[in-house]
Amino acid sequence: MDWNQIFNFSGKVAVITGGGGVLCGAMAKTLAGQGAQVAILDQNLSAAKRVADSIQQLGGEACALQADVLDKSSLVSACEVVQSAYGHIDILINGAGGAKKEATTSDVLSFFDLPEEAVRWVMDLNFLGTFLPCQVFGGLMAKLQGGCILNVASVSAMLPLTRNVAYSAAKAAVVNFTQWLAVYISQEYASCIRVNAIAPGFFLTEQNRFLLTDEKTGAVTERGRRIIDHTPLGRFGQPEELLGTVLYVLSDGATYLHGATIHVDGGFTAYSGV
Repeated sequence: MDWNQIFNFSGKVAVITGGGGVLCGAMAKTLAGQGAQVAILDQNLSAAKRVADSIQQLGGEACALQADVLDKSSLVSACEVVQSAYGHIDILINGAGGAKKEATTSDVLSFFDLPEEAVRWVMDLNFLGTFLPCQVFGGLMAKLQGGCILNVASVSAMLPLTRNVAYSAAKAAVVNFTQWLAVYISQEYASCIRVNAIAPGFFLTEQNRFLLTDEKTGAVTERGRRIIDHTPLGRFGQPEELLGTVLYVLSDGATYLHGATIHVDGGFTAYSGV
């Protein structure tokens, strides 16, 4: 193995759902910077285009595609475009997901009053929004006999967070599904296809900003302060602090890593609180 080339992704084609977001946008830019051709999928096409444009301005190769991770036909269409443009797919990052204020308990919203539609929205987005792209793009990988899938879970999958009942349950499903798919695809299709997940801790994004900062002042909320107090590194993570782990999991340096979930959380899940 040439360790000097371990993070060289030249010739690789990566598909990233939720690629217009903060974390996945950073992943897209990093992979492109390492030579990958990146297809950025997002329901918000303008957000995907902003990421693709920034990659292209730096000399990288990227395209932006509008796709809904809960609409299989939309994913199939995107897959056909990527396959037509690049001929194959080597990497799938399932980054689309998020929480919803209406599916989160609070001082004014009890668990017993959570609206079913809001809970279903969170469960669908995070679990089915991972499941369906794996069917479509993972199916192509199975035919081509190669590839790497990286699902984005959360520390809340292992330690359910107060208030975030739907999000925690959905991300736990993602971790379980990652393990299941790793075994299934190896036993039924190809041992050279790997499936893993990362479980980020608390990174300030548009999806969780309403929980961690005050909408009016931008100051850290009481909940945000408790999170920081229970994170041994004592702060929220920065998007770039996920990228080394992402590159490693997707690289040829991790060819025996399969069915695993790696925590990138500043020590949050290691701390018992005492």
